[in-house]
Amino acid sequence: MPWLTFRQLVLDAGRFSNYKTLGLMVGERLLINTHGIVGYAALSSGSVRQLVDLLQHYLVLRTDLLTVGTSERDGEFRLDFFENRPLEDVRRSIIEATVLAIRNVLDFTTMGTSEIREVTFPFDGDERLAESVFRCPVAYNRDLAGFTLPLAAIDTPLKMTNKISFQEALKVCQQELDQLSTEQTWSARVRRLMLQSRHGFPSLEMTARRFHITPRTLHRRLVDEGTSYRAVLEGVRHQLAIQYLESGQMSIQEISFALGYSDIANFRKAFKRWEMLAPSEYLNAHRQ
Repeated sequence: MPWLTFRQLVLDAGRFSNYKTLGLMVGERLLINTHGIVGYAALSSGSVRQLVDLLQHYLVLRTDLLTVGTSERDGEFRLDFFENRPLEDVRRSIIEATVLAIRNVLDFTTMGTSEIREVTFPFDGDERLAESVFRCPVAYNRDLAGFTLPLAAIDTPLKMTNKISFQEALKVCQQELDQLSTEQTWSARVRRLMLQSRHGFPSLEMTARRFHITPRTLHRRLVDEGTSYRAVLEGVRHQLAIQYLESGQMSIQEISFALGYSDIANFRKAFKRWEMLAPSEYLNAHRQ
């Protein structure tokens, strides 16, 4: 479904209900049996880590609007959700629904033993209502959307694990992903190509060449989806910058170079535009 059509459907649903609670209402109903083969694979996962790895690879079969990222620090395992495109006026509904849906999957596969310590969102919200749905502490106006788990529980074997069923489900997931690669939106295809690039991000011209179309045609198709090559690149850089900073494995200068900035000052300027903080300030806040 084209982005503009989907966005309008969410807005219409919000007008007929309470927009401020729409995401939580929808997410609460997205149980594990609503996610098709991805849900079945999750059900057979051997551990929470394996489940998260599954989501990182195959969440796109459910939605291409968000991507899953992870980090480990101070005995905690962090699962974050990054926007693949500007979600505009439906951002809150989409992110709340997705995070709650994944929380439901995690809760079911662990048979209610998942100890989510805190759920966070990068916008305003009703913490009391959200906590009643998530059944754990929820904080709004934080840096990222996601939740925190105790690192010690990530590799604990799950009671419903089934290696054969998991591998079979994984094969079907990959088949669907292969099929989707020829059907998904142009912005998603461009984004995937950028993330797969090992030696810098491809230019608009190089990207178009990979898809066997002209740069002008690619530009027009992205515009038809309400985005642009530059916007997709910005989104990828933003996501990777957060992941690199939180991993603690790279210096700010190394991250700047890895993201294609020839001048570290330009990276700092871009990061401040994304997060309203300088990279060093974000890093210090994350360490606290």
